[in-house]
Amino acid sequence: MKRLPTSVRWQVFLRSFAIQGSWNYRTLQGSGFAYALMPVLRWVYSDTERLQDAVIRHSTLFNAHPYLAGIALGAVARMEMDGEDPALIERFKTALRGSLGTLGDRIVWAGWRPACVLLGLVVLLSTSSAFMGVTSFLIVYNAGHLRLRWWALRIGFDGGRQVGELLRDAPLTRWHGFVVTTAAFLLGTALPLIAAGALTENRLDLPWLALPAAAAVAGWFMGTAARLPALVLLAVVTIAGFLVHVVS
Repeated sequence: MKRLPTSVRWQVFLRSFAIQGSWNYRTLQGSGFAYALMPVLRWVYSDTERLQDAVIRHSTLFNAHPYLAGIALGAVARMEMDGEDPALIERFKTALRGSLGTLGDRIVWAGWRPACVLLGLVVLLSTSSAFMGVTSFLIVYNAGHLRLRWWALRIGFDGGRQVGELLRDAPLTRWHGFVVTTAAFLLGTALPLIAAGALTENRLDLPWLALPAAAAVAGWFMGTAARLPALVLLAVVTIAGFLVHVVS
């Protein structure tokens, strides 16, 4: 099997950002999937008719988390290069899409994004600068999200139809646990700063430093065991404290 040129991989990677650009209720991400895969299909199929058939096959129903869709893109690209049966490729896509959606929602929407929001909030409270808070969120969040997109595409290319085995050995669970623990630490740091009004006139009142430190330590060791009522209570207190701080 010929090695896929690096330029083609980069084209697929860049096109994967538009995988939801033509989202619709009939094929969901199907059209975007075919668009992102097009550079590989053009490289594999020199015959126009076979290329058209391949594009039609990959324009059917597909849906996954946009950051992890690269796993399916890379794996399907590898299978097309290996000359796998089109029916097998379609069954593979069907089996993979649900898992990628669930995994991505858990890792990104319920882990990475909240952690980055809390980081931006802590920076905002520490510097009293909205610019620094927003900038820190955008830099850290996008650094992680771009790294995840590239990793997903690479592991798909490397694994092909055996990508499931690579995913089982991937450190996603450990990484997710670290992100959730860090988010709990950041929440423990931010909550006292907001609720107690510790940040006043660009100056951090020294007597309140013990509260963020204690809450941060508690969040680090106990945050992952928190249940929904505790999280709701923390959110309510956070919002109330923020409003009190703004009004005062």
